Amino acid sequence: MTVHPAFSVDSAAIPVDGAPLTVRIVDPLSLSGDLAAAWDRLADEASEPNPFAERWCLQSALHLLDPGRHARLVLVRDGSDGPVIGIMPVALAAHYGRMPLRHVTGWAHPNHFHGAPLVRAGFESLFWSILLGWCDAAPWARTLVHVPRLTEDGPLHRALVDVARVRGAEAEVVHREERALLESALSPEDYWDEAVRAKKRKELRRQANRLAEQGVVRFRRWQAGEAIDPWIDAFLDLEGRGWKGRAGSALASHGDTEAWFRAILTGAVEAGRLDMRALDLDDRPLAMLVNFLCPPGGFSFKTAFDEDHARFSPGVLLQQANLDLLADPQIGWVDSCAAPGHPMIDSVWRERRALVWINVPLSAPSDRLRFALLTRAERFWRRWKGAAATENELESPS
Repeated sequence: MTVHPAFSVDSAAIPVDGAPLTVRIVDPLSLSGDLAAAWDRLADEASEPNPFAERWCLQSALHLLDPGRHARLVLVRDGSDGPVIGIMPVALAAHYGRMPLRHVTGWAHPNHFHGAPLVRAGFESLFWSILLGWCDAAPWARTLVHVPRLTEDGPLHRALVDVARVRGAEAEVVHREERALLESALSPEDYWDEAVRAKKRKELRRQANRLAEQGVVRFRRWQAGEAIDPWIDAFLDLEGRGWKGRAGSALASHGDTEAWFRAILTGAVEAGRLDMRALDLDDRPLAMLVNFLCPPGGFSFKTAFDEDHARFSPGVLLQQANLDLLADPQIGWVDSCAAPGHPMIDSVWRERRALVWINVPLSAPSDRLRFALLTRAERFWRRWKGAAATENELESPS
């Protein structure tokens, strides 16, 4: 993908109700101390938490996982010296799926599990208005802005829908997924008893007892002040010995993703976001997981287990211990970051979080025309796929 030269412009002022708000494209690798601090403050004041958009995580991603420098970090602030009200990584895309259609998209990578920009609470509509207006005025922007993985009916989704309507258009949902969520007022023990059927709980107790016969079993949780490098090394080794390593999709399978993982866990420690756990047998980890805690929510980022001990269900046993997050007064919910229908976590976490991928047209008549044609084609395609799936179900033998 080729980046238009105009995309490197540092800033542009756009008046809103007589008050200038500044939109800037900033270099995440050469931020001033003031901008870095403003980014960190924004994370604490955001209407929706998203660790993947926080500085300690996104800065390394833009450096290590975007070697072509396709993405740009867009910053919106209230005047040239006012507070930052929103930050979002965006990119220019030459294709929409397989179609040659240039558009603006929220930038992400395969390990970027939430697409919400960081936006100061109460400024959601203003942020979207400014961002879309800025794209309208940019000579390089075309057709639409695509925003992946917004929380359905969350403050940012609702504001984007409202702003699109004010602009005389609709925010089109082009994809929707549901994934496991942990959110309950129950105690960890009561939640486990209600979420997991009695027969399965009995089987897991049996597996835990058999595992204890193999050696000393203990659960560990990373503690503030403890060295993080041994934890990182152990996780990468554990994941690399499993199916992801064989498939070449483990974090350590590629130098850039390993470097990013090391950088963000170190950054999460410094930011006070890291929650890392392990289930050990004789001081060797059989299962590990990484949570990012961003009050009022959390994100279960990565998990790995020893496949040679799969008969003891170490990953599920560790998830049972992980339910103590329900007792944390600062954490109201935890997003699994798992694929929809994940067989393990869906059987333990009962709640679901819906994410939506949104298209919003730009304002030029030619952009609105292309958007209308695209929307019509996508709706036809979804109806056709739905009809074909129904027909296949009817024709399948019982």
